[in-house]
Amino acid sequence: MAITGKIRPARPAEPAVLQDIERAAGRCFRDFGMPEIADDEPLTLDELARYQRAGLAWVSVDGGGIPVAYLIAEHVEGNLHVEQVSVHPDHARRGIGRGLLEHLAEFAGRTGVPALTLTTFTEVPWNAPYYARCGFRLLADVELTPGLREIREREAAHGLDRWPRACMRRDLRRHLGPAA
Repeated sequence: MAITGKIRPARPAEPAVLQDIERAAGRCFRDFGMPEIADDEPLTLDELARYQRAGLAWVSVDGGGIPVAYLIAEHVEGNLHVEQVSVHPDHARRGIGRGLLEHLAEFAGRTGVPALTLTTFTEVPWNAPYYARCGFRLLADVELTPGLREIREREAAHGLDRWPRACMRRDLRRHLGPAA
């Protein structure tokens, strides 16, 4: 049985905890032959705090209320773009990441956002194949918007294109209210 955890907004005092989660989650890339990704530093405390202040950072907490996973998003061309989702490896494979994605989808639906987007590694099992199981589809190059192209250019400049990457999108159903 999957345990999705309680999801709540990230708190102002938690950016350092989010960094620790990302560092721990990144270690699995070392075993996959991607040590540069494993050693990549997470977003800065100030950057993470900006997402928290914008109301676009959520955590999944354990029974003691301690964050074990997080998701941050940003508005890109009318959609919500998943900037980062990380689950501490001690809590992996329990549906926590999927729970965070579903939480974001519900939030997006309530606010009229038509889709979620993200960028990811295509050949890492817990990246593109996982997101496909969560309802995302790979975008063809001709489907990339200027905002997604800009994100991919920043990623390439950061060296992430050493491994195959792609943009993905999950269209959301519009909430049309109660049936007549």
